[in-house]
Order: sequence, then structure tokens, then C-alpha cells
Amino acid sequence: MTILDKPASDGTAAGDRSAPEVRKLRRETGGANVFSHGFLVFWGALTVLPLLWMFLSSFKSDAEILADPWGLPGALRFENWARAWTEAHIGQYFLNSAIVVAGSLTLTMLLGATAAYVFARYEFPGRQVFYYLFVGGMMFPVFLALVPLFFVVRNAGLFGTWTGLMLVYAAYSLPFTVFFLTAFFRTLPTAVAEAALMDGCGHFRLFFRVMLPMARPGLISIAIFNFLSHWNQFILPQVLMQGDDSKWVLAQGLAALAVSQGYQGDYSGLFAGLTIATLPVLVVYIAFQRQIQTGLTAGQLK
Repeated sequence: MTILDKPASDGTAAGDRSAPEVRKLRRETGGANVFSHGFLVFWGALTVLPLLWMFLSSFKSDAEILADPWGLPGALRFENWARAWTEAHIGQYFLNSAIVVAGSLTLTMLLGATAAYVFARYEFPGRQVFYYLFVGGMMFPVFLALVPLFFVVRNAGLFGTWTGLMLVYAAYSLPFTVFFLTAFFRTLPTAVAEAALMDGCGHFRLFFRVMLPMARPGLISIAIFNFLSHWNQFILPQVLMQGDDSKWVLAQGLAALAVSQGYQGDYSGLFAGLTIATLPVLVVYIAFQRQIQTGLTAGQLK
């Protein structure tokens, strides 16, 4: 049923409306559709065009970038990418980020899914208190805890290590992960869990063999959000990974590349490094776009 088929507020059916009323309603809905679609096109162009410009500039020479920044490259200069990967150490920073994000994401999903399942499925004293303590962590921005976090990590002997960075990433991702997955686990059918328990399935086996596979859409959705957050994180590694630049993550390497290449005039290498850093995010989002949408909508249904 379209909006034109719905009855009016006075109960009049669409067929009983006069022609001027129908034309007026069509003009109103048509104007709203034009505005909404126009805004979406504008927002899409605002997002895509800078990425496209960066990608094309990564194949240009420095002279082409300065002479015609909005033009197409004269040739595909893949040596810009090779120079950024090796001479600017983007390859090393890329590998470092992959290791840190893989470890922190695994830890976040394991702890977050376990805590969320307990909050959603089990009754115990203080459950709401502990749940709101977890959720309350979303109210504190990372900048508020940088100074005490620095001393805590340093006193624990984890300053300048990937292990310390993984633990901090996981700690800051847990509140939203628990909040999201708790709501998702509550939507899963209770009858399936009860049947598994009656068949002799233990609680741990029930969680890992039954409930986790059923929660796959929600797990993929929150994993993608956490991946994007960890991959793009800059302020935490900048504070906790000072010193040895061989352990820097990609965000730190790109910041150093932007400063150094800006003075040297190697803008093509800079754009190539930025493109290399952006590609994993685009690939992950495009590959799991359907799962993200499914997870966000499935968690709202009972």
C-alpha cells in the first residue's frame, strides 16, 4: 500500500478523494522525495569524491599534482605505491597495524560476546549494576583518560608494546560491544537454548556451539565497527607507542609521512600511502555491507 492508497485522517479512502487533493498529495510527497534523494546524492558525492581524488593523485607525478590537481593522471605510476611501501615504511606500519588490530579485535569479541551473553541470558545479583557499569564506559571520551592511562600502562611494563596497545584497544571497545550484543542476544529464541540444555548440552557448549552461530549477524556487525575504530585509531598509539618507530602502527606512520613528505615535496608518495591505508577499510566494508545491514536490523526484532 502506498501513501496515496492509505485512508485520510477522516477515514476517506484514496478512491474517494478529489482530483485536486490527490495532485496536492503527490506534489507534497514528490517534493519530499526530491529533497531526500538530493541530500543523499550530495552526501555521497561529499564522501566519494575526496577518496576518488586521493586515489587518482596516487598515480600522478608531483608535477602533475601541482600543475593540474583535478586532472587525470597521464600514466599509472605504480612506482609511487612501491616507494611509499618501502622507502616510507608503509609496509612495516601496515603489518604492525594488522597484528595489533587482529589481536585486539579477537580479545574484544571474545570478552564482549561472553559478557553480553551472560547479561542477556542469566539472572544473578547485581546484574543490572554490572551491566550499567559496562555501558557507562561509553560516556567517557578517550582524551579524558590519556594521562592516567599513560601511567597505568607504563607502570605495568607495557609501554611501547603491542600487547599494551591491544589491551587498551579492547578495553575501550568493550562498552559498546557489550551494549550492542546484549540487545542482540536477547532477541534470540529461548526455546532453542532450552532444548539444547534438555539434550544434555552444557552452558559453555551451548554458548560456543549454539548461541554464537545464531548471533553471527550481530557479531559481524560489531566486529566491523570495532575493526574500523581500531584501524583508524591515532591518539592512543601516539601516546602509548612512543620511541621505537619500527613498532608504529599505520596511523602514526601516515602522520610522520605527511610531515616528512610535505617538506620534501613527494606528494605522490604521500597520496599513495594514504590510498594504501584506506583500501583495507573500503574492502572490508564492501565485502561485509550486507552482513552489517542484516545485523543492525535483526537486533531490533523480537
